[in-house]
Amino acid sequence: QVQLVESGGGLVQAGGSLRLSCAASGRTSSSYAVGWFRQAPGKEREFVAAVTWSGITIHYRDSVKGRFTISRDNAKNTVHLQMNSLKPEDTAAYYCAARPGVGISRWAYEYGYWGQGTQVTVSS
Repeated sequence: QVQLVESGGGLVQAGGSLRLSCAASGRTSSSYAVGWFRQAPGKEREFVAAVTWSGITIHYRDSVKGRFTISRDNAKNTVHLQMNSLKPEDTAAYYCAARPGVGISRWAYEYGYWGQGTQVTVSS
């Protein structure tokens, strides 16, 4: 079993930055991909970014390209999401998720392990 814990959310003004972290524990392996998803109140959960445990392959949703950066730390047990130039429409609960296998996906149903989420609120 894989456990995921997100941290780093908070309140920031538009144009500001936040750095989210996703710490993994349990039966993790280098074959697990990690994705970030977000869900605003009353909205559907949507894909944000994903990275393989190898760090070679990365995907972003179009609206965050050039602003967000996903990365993996040296211990290969924590994934970060650096969020710059934040906009009010980025306001949501952000979740990290793990997917066993060598590939990554933008589809939430393909991820079997989820964290509890961390709230990001961007004021205008």
